[in-house]
Amino acid sequence: MNEGARGLPGSYLRSMTRDRLRPFLVFGVLIAVTLAVFSHAPIPQDPAYHRMADTRTVLGLPNGLNVLSNLAFALVGAWGLAVVLRTRVPRLVDPWERWPYAVLFAGTVLTAGGSAYYHLSPTDARLLWDRLPMTVAFMGLVAAVVAERVSVTASRVVLGPLVVAGAASVAYWYLGEVAGGGDLRPYVLVQFGSLAVVAAIAIAYPGRRTGGYLMAGLVAYAAAKGFEAADGAILEACRVVSGHTLKHLAAAAAPACLVAMLASRPAEP
Repeated sequence: MNEGARGLPGSYLRSMTRDRLRPFLVFGVLIAVTLAVFSHAPIPQDPAYHRMADTRTVLGLPNGLNVLSNLAFALVGAWGLAVVLRTRVPRLVDPWERWPYAVLFAGTVLTAGGSAYYHLSPTDARLLWDRLPMTVAFMGLVAAVVAERVSVTASRVVLGPLVVAGAASVAYWYLGEVAGGGDLRPYVLVQFGSLAVVAAIAIAYPGRRTGGYLMAGLVAYAAAKGFEAADGAILEACRVVSGHTLKHLAAAAAPACLVAMLASRPAEP
């Protein structure tokens, strides 16, 4: 230890050590997820993915509940945009912080249209328009969390490249499918890697007292993936709604937690 550090209180030194270790934790999680994804063989799109359990027509719409449940994304996204783009925005670290959130909520609104379009007649070509806005939302979330908990400057730098990388992962998959050799690994990394990084940042960097909203959003999205996996089993059990429809509602609840977080803060004068 150098001479200057010897005179510092132990608690301060421990705090300095934690500050230095935080970026390594976040990058370590990202590297681990990346290695886990790309250690797998290329992942083509399974044609069975397009076969949903609930194909009932509702209000003249095929796969009606899977289509109509996307309204939840539109409502939550519109609510989020109204909160962050109003004149008196919620109190933020920096006024610029509204823009990553705006990207997140705009992606949520667009997901409503893209997912409804896909579920009307599920195909790879339509799935492209479902996944593109989802990656925009994921990347907006990462940049928003970076701005709030790490650095506004860093968020300014990464927002654009993150959105481009997210869109590129979907384009890479789809163009590969067209050429006969699709690979979902980059898209999987964008989806699950972004959420893993958000969780790592939430753990490593102390947030505001409303940080529980963020964790609630992550739990809601995890529940959505569980509903998706149990699509047919849920429909068979209750005969009313399928797991995929519940997936849409739970996935929409994730950004809704973030809107509630922002709305709970006092507005800037």
